[in-house]
Amino acid sequence: METSERILELAERLVQTRGYNGFSYADIAAALKVTKASLHYHFPAKSELGRSLIGRYERNFLAALEAIERKVKSPREKLRRYAGIYAEVLRDGRMCLCGMLAAEYATLPKAMQQELRHFFDENERWLGAVLEQGRRAGELEFSGAPREVARLLVSSLEGAMMLARSHGDVRRFRAIAERLIAALAA
Repeated sequence: METSERILELAERLVQTRGYNGFSYADIAAALKVTKASLHYHFPAKSELGRSLIGRYERNFLAALEAIERKVKSPREKLRRYAGIYAEVLRDGRMCLCGMLAAEYATLPKAMQQELRHFFDENERWLGAVLEQGRRAGELEFSGAPREVARLLVSSLEGAMMLARSHGDVRRFRAIAERLIAALAA
């Protein structure tokens, strides 16, 4: 694995478990047995590393959503699979990278804040389309605009992750996610 990819892998795990402000280049250098100068060669500033992390995470997340689109026809099942992405991350002892960053939003550089908003906008866009598809098919029922319900889902799932993590219980997250999706059933 290329050095920059190794740096991103470790930094992602650190953000997902400690938060952006909970690690330094020294932590990465020690874990990878490289110099801090090597880290600065690949990512001159921590904010550049942060932007790269968000971009990489978003690309991977969007690829997972595309896979759901290709494999699943039922809008309700698409929502289950979406929640399943969160559950897998939590099962690995991590939090959603962008959820962790959102908790530190006020302390993030502006460029990272923009990238973070884009990640959530893309999630809401995809969920809104799935919700609209489900409404048209008579499979999902809800009041209000699909985008508003999408925001409710993202917010609820992110919050459910935090609470489940504090209890060390992925089942707690799964139960909440299932209940959210069941409430949308027609």
